[in-house]
Amino acid sequence: MALDVVVIGGGILGLATAYRLLEADPGLSVALVEKERRVAEHQTGRNSGVLHSGLYYRPGSARARLCTSGKREMERYTSEAGIPVLPLGKVVVAVDDSEMPRLHELLERGRANGLEGLELLGPDELCEREPHVAGVGALLVPGTSVTDFRRVADRLAEDVRARGGQLVLGSEARSVRRAGQEMVVETPAGGLSARVVVACAGLQADRVAASMGLRASDRVVPFRGTYRAMREGGEGLVRGLVYPVPEPGLPFLGVHFTPQVDGSVLIGPNAVLAAAREGASRLSFSPRDLASALGHPGVWRLARRQLRSGLAEAWRDVSDRDFLRACRRYVPELERSHLGPATFGTRAQLLGRDGTLVDDFVIREAPGRVVVLNAPSPAATASLAIGETIAERVREQLR
Repeated sequence: MALDVVVIGGGILGLATAYRLLEADPGLSVALVEKERRVAEHQTGRNSGVLHSGLYYRPGSARARLCTSGKREMERYTSEAGIPVLPLGKVVVAVDDSEMPRLHELLERGRANGLEGLELLGPDELCEREPHVAGVGALLVPGTSVTDFRRVADRLAEDVRARGGQLVLGSEARSVRRAGQEMVVETPAGGLSARVVVACAGLQADRVAASMGLRASDRVVPFRGTYRAMREGGEGLVRGLVYPVPEPGLPFLGVHFTPQVDGSVLIGPNAVLAAAREGASRLSFSPRDLASALGHPGVWRLARRQLRSGLAEAWRDVSDRDFLRACRRYVPELERSHLGPATFGTRAQLLGRDGTLVDDFVIREAPGRVVVLNAPSPAATASLAIGETIAERVREQLR
């Protein structure tokens, strides 16, 4: 007998989608298929834990809308689940006068997105809030928090099971085919038939979409980020989150400081084109993944536009001295001895053939299929809202 829904992907989006489906209709038969033996092994379990407020995103975009509503839902969920959330707030710091106009633009964007409590700080006010941070001004974003998204994912998995959902772990979805009125997800343990298949496959999103007959000209390109944990003695140099003013036209935010719920502080990440979609170190290499990236014309067009910044990111990735120099622009007292071991994560980014980084959530559907093609930050923050959006589309197809 066919299931109602099979969800491919055990990251936070797949789990949130299964949870939302079962929350609204406990009678649904839902199975979640994940190739790893544990949920949240890739992007979800390797991020900085920031609950974003919605500051950076284009007003009216799905990222802006779903970040705002998703943050409220995530705060409610973590509160009920007993998962800690630290409402530390964030300062976006201008290190010189040339960055102040962009700081004002960020203030206006945040207001357009409905953020409350935003405040421009002068040097003295910044020093009062962050005594060890240097800057000519800053934007205070009090609504930014941190949590532990791996714990959130583990709790979502428990809730999916408690509502009757199946978690099929250690079982890769190798292909998806139509069989009459049903879709069949082929796994090493056999086929799972369902009325609707949902793919939240993250770093493999484009490949899974293609296997479901939803091939796209855009391609997922992996960017590796490196974090450094502050060693003992350095944690007190920041009280809350400290971010740079974003560079116009650059895809990522730059090096920043993020306290964690366990009391540690992460510095990073940078963003370097990765040689493997699911690699866990600088040396991770997949011929298939590298060929996929380098064979896409968008990669070369992006590289031409961002060559200087890309080389700088790559150099900071291997040079402690240069990484430390970048960090000291914001925290001058930071010493090399404060830099702990590096940890790594890889983020999925959909890239157009023209070299444009797709800057919004992208969800496609066809009869019997719903696919998330692009879910960049703040996808973890917005996951419960994105999951509800997907669940609504699934319910329409099940009617």
